[in-house]
Amino acid sequence: MTKSNYSANNITVLKGLEAVRKRPGMYIGSTGPDGLHHLVYEVVDNCIDEAMAGFCDKILVVLEPNDIVRVEDNGRGIPVDIHPTEKISALELVLTRLHAGGKFDKGSYKVSGGLHGVGVSVVNALSVWMEAKVYKDGFEHYAKFEKGSILEPVKKIGETEKSGTVIRWAVDSSIFTETTVYNFEVLSTRLRELAFLNSRISITMRDERLSTPKEVTFAFEGGISQFVSYLNESKQVFPKSPVFIEGEKNDILCEVAIQYNDGYNENLLSFVNDINTREGGTHLEGFKTALTRVMNEFLKKYPKLVKKMDKEEKLTGEDVRAGLTAIVSVKVPEPQFEGQTKTKLGNSDVRGIVDSFVNEKLTLFFEQNPSEVEKVLEKCVAEAAARIAARRAKEATRRKSGLDSFGLPGKLADCSLKDPESCEVYIVEGDSAGGSAKKGRDSKTQAILPLWGKMLNVEKPRLDKVVNNEKLQPIIATLGTGIGKDFNIEKLRYHKVIIMADADVDGSHIRTLLLTFFFRYMPQVIEKGHVYLAMPPLYKISHNKKEWYVYNDDERDSVLDQIGRGNNAAVQRYKGLGEMDGTQLWETTMDPARRKMMRVTLPDAVEADRIFSTLMGEEVEPRRKFIEENAVYANLDV
Repeated sequence: MTKSNYSANNITVLKGLEAVRKRPGMYIGSTGPDGLHHLVYEVVDNCIDEAMAGFCDKILVVLEPNDIVRVEDNGRGIPVDIHPTEKISALELVLTRLHAGGKFDKGSYKVSGGLHGVGVSVVNALSVWMEAKVYKDGFEHYAKFEKGSILEPVKKIGETEKSGTVIRWAVDSSIFTETTVYNFEVLSTRLRELAFLNSRISITMRDERLSTPKEVTFAFEGGISQFVSYLNESKQVFPKSPVFIEGEKNDILCEVAIQYNDGYNENLLSFVNDINTREGGTHLEGFKTALTRVMNEFLKKYPKLVKKMDKEEKLTGEDVRAGLTAIVSVKVPEPQFEGQTKTKLGNSDVRGIVDSFVNEKLTLFFEQNPSEVEKVLEKCVAEAAARIAARRAKEATRRKSGLDSFGLPGKLADCSLKDPESCEVYIVEGDSAGGSAKKGRDSKTQAILPLWGKMLNVEKPRLDKVVNNEKLQPIIATLGTGIGKDFNIEKLRYHKVIIMADADVDGSHIRTLLLTFFFRYMPQVIEKGHVYLAMPPLYKISHNKKEWYVYNDDERDSVLDQIGRGNNAAVQRYKGLGEMDGTQLWETTMDPARRKMMRVTLPDAVEADRIFSTLMGEEVEPRRKFIEENAVYANLDV
């Protein structure tokens, strides 16, 4: 064994923005679609910081042809004068150096989303080129960059009456190898969110890649109250208008908007300096604690409702948040996030401030609106009763049918392997298709669970009804995770849960019902990428002892053109999975080497919640509007 020669010569020093180009994932998470869109958010966040400081009220985001993005604002403009110690223009400094920015200077920005000073410089580093225009002090300034380095130093190019900054760039396709194409809907979802959180600004997004440019403007004077109304638009709500409370203590600004709906799922969104804290944090803990305390205190004033509760039973957090839609937004001068992702707030003082503030303001609102608090408490008490009933139902069900790890449904044809990572379960519509699937499967790794009868739409029933439903019990038992408070993703028995239904209207309905169940009661199964949709073929084409299985009309036409239209090819349209025998089902739909499947993902949980509420809820008008806007035409085979 030879000694390796390890010396100072082996130490690599990455200068300037080289580190970003070398390890982009450390700065933007990934070089896939998420990282690509993150670049836009970084530039827009600078504009938002300027808006929060009170100097900007208009932002424009433009998608230009050739994967070019332009972001404009009417703020003060990035400084262009020479930095006293670095001896270069402040604009060049901000765009070419990590940890350089106005966010570190409390005099410039009281609060901001980006505190690491890596935002725009990272975008510059990961771009083939970037150009900046600054309108400031009566002059227009221009600079151009290439892969993070200055190409054309800052210079005056004319006079102007405008103020603000324009950043324009094209990403480096050698870094973003998966795609360089921006998704209009993905970006507009985030921009809409930012407009809700900042009621004093308007954000316009324009897609100039289309022959007829598409443009949408987000401006919401109602702020987070309007945000709550937007989330609840397909639901029956109370109070009629969201409760909005705000306050400030120790330079921490807190805004809360709440409203209940007739559903049973909670929808809580929390933000710190406009950053979506998906993992919550101290601000959300403070809100939850205060809400539960206030509800229990007011419950004492309603003896009739108290009688409906079990003795010594109090309202839990889950009880008081059932059917609640809430936005908790705080502005914190120096936020401390747990981890690099900025998804969980760690400031301990924020918890107490939000708790105290919500307790005081919500108590005052309820005292002034007794009829509203009674409606809310009735819902909370009913939820507590359902929780207790669900607990008893689960205990009874475990005793009767073994809804735990010791008992599996009789109709389940389990696989012989026990390693979840290697195993998959097909949830199949009907005994006929289930029989074919059992004959065609790989019994080592593939389990089959046939369903029968009409599935329950879980959008409306309470938890106890779901737990006790004879159509859902087998699914819950088969997967092994439990539901509600008992849910544990670590107990999932199969890492691929595959919904296999007929390729017709009824099959689509079953898929939607199952996805609604997973989304509402086992969301992590979807979030972790365990849910798939099988893609069975629509047609079998036979000619001269050859067979082709095709999955849509276009594929059918392509094969028929290949054979020749006059050659009398036989075309069989599969009405259902039960028409295939085990061998055919294996070859077309179940063989891992040949099958087609779609993984179900949740790129945006907020929009997913709205869509499920729209499609599966009781309100007809939002559903009709959704179908009109999203269904170009439907060609139904009935």
